[in-house]
Amino acid sequence: MSHQNIYRSGPDKFHDECGVVGFFSPDKETNCAPYLYYGLYALQHRGQESAGISTMKDGKISMHKNTGLVADVFSGGQLKELEGNVGIGHVRYSTSGEGGRTNAQPLTVNTRAGAITLAHNGSLVNDQVLREILEDSGVVFQTTIDTEVMVNFIARNLSQGLVPAIRKLVEIIKGAYALVMAFDGKLIGVRDPFGLRPLCLGKMGAQYILASESCAIDTIGGEFVRDLEPGEIIIIDEEGLTSYGQKNWAKKKSCIFEEIYFARPDTVLEGRSVYASRHEAGKILAKEYPVAADIVIGVPDSGIPAAIGYAEASGIPYGMGLIKNKYSGRTFIQPTQELREQAVKLKLNPIREVIEGKRVIVIDDSIVRGNTSKRLVEILREGGAREVHFLVSSPPVTHTCHFGIDTPSKKYLIGANYTVEEITEMLGADSVGYLSVEGLLSSTKADGDRCLACFTGDYPMEVPKLEEMVSEEEERLKLGN
Repeated sequence: MSHQNIYRSGPDKFHDECGVVGFFSPDKETNCAPYLYYGLYALQHRGQESAGISTMKDGKISMHKNTGLVADVFSGGQLKELEGNVGIGHVRYSTSGEGGRTNAQPLTVNTRAGAITLAHNGSLVNDQVLREILEDSGVVFQTTIDTEVMVNFIARNLSQGLVPAIRKLVEIIKGAYALVMAFDGKLIGVRDPFGLRPLCLGKMGAQYILASESCAIDTIGGEFVRDLEPGEIIIIDEEGLTSYGQKNWAKKKSCIFEEIYFARPDTVLEGRSVYASRHEAGKILAKEYPVAADIVIGVPDSGIPAAIGYAEASGIPYGMGLIKNKYSGRTFIQPTQELREQAVKLKLNPIREVIEGKRVIVIDDSIVRGNTSKRLVEILREGGAREVHFLVSSPPVTHTCHFGIDTPSKKYLIGANYTVEEITEMLGADSVGYLSVEGLLSSTKADGDRCLACFTGDYPMEVPKLEEMVSEEEERLKLGN
């Protein structure tokens, strides 16, 4: 593969699919929409493509959703029109299906047992097969996202009871997911059996909150209680909270990239501060890859805690060498590769007074394809850096993720196809260094309970071939019988 192919394959970063939030108040006069709004605002970093809120009052669902940021989607009087003491919200970055308002969440389905509304974070590996089976049984789909597959499976089995319907769904679907639902005046939360996608519980007096990250609970004014266990189903209603554990044994394998990149630094994941994990990663990186330099800088935002940790451990001063424009939007929608690469400068600009004439260590959370990293090195050299040492607070990304992280195929992953020396040359850096897998596990205090598939290729579940899934699911579901 040529170096040019790597750089012309698209954006460098990869993203988790979405962020979800749920709210329940036993007081039926409570309007939950403002709480959901602030929760979504806190989760905006997890998706900027669309936002939506659905609320329930007396079994009736009100919903508003559209493309754009949370503040733009709810810029008018929409929140006042969303009545109900229970509701859910969603922000989206699409890794499944196309964009646009049609695929925005939450999704609602009307059943004989009542309306159900659902929002989903993650990705299924067998959603296409399940969609085809449902279509063969007469279901007409309105979207192209796997969320609609899930809500339809729950809806068709509600006659057996809510929990049995959810458990049947969990038995059938394969992949990573965190679900929030509202049905019959209840708030429901579900985490996949491996715990790949995060979902946590909070309280505010007698009110309950479910969210992808604890920072959303903090923003609403609630108190973080705990993470949901892998495979756990939580039902919240006027009687309080009821928890149902998973029946099918699976070893916990939460996504480690949540701690490396996705989550906000003020979030607590798996009992550990995200900031603390990233800070510790930087300290370990300083021991594993010492460099003689004048200043350490971080790539905003997720690279900054690691840069501070590296500076503290190495004794090299930390400086703010890059400024991030938080209002620049996405850089990969430009019509030509030249404009896409130039657009990186819209997001990041060097502070010449900090880096000019200096040997600079720049720390980022990852290198995926390498195109943004290459442009970063160029920007720092244009800003006057005498040397640029590009260090990464995670191991090389060498395998594609199938569970809700938008990685390219393996042939486009720079870490899977080139040596560190070749990557150094391709980026135009003076050196490139990665954190080891052992160092990453140490920084997160992981004890064999994290998914490292993007670094090691050791997937927590088999990704079956299409023809195998068809026969297996048809046998298990026996739809139409």
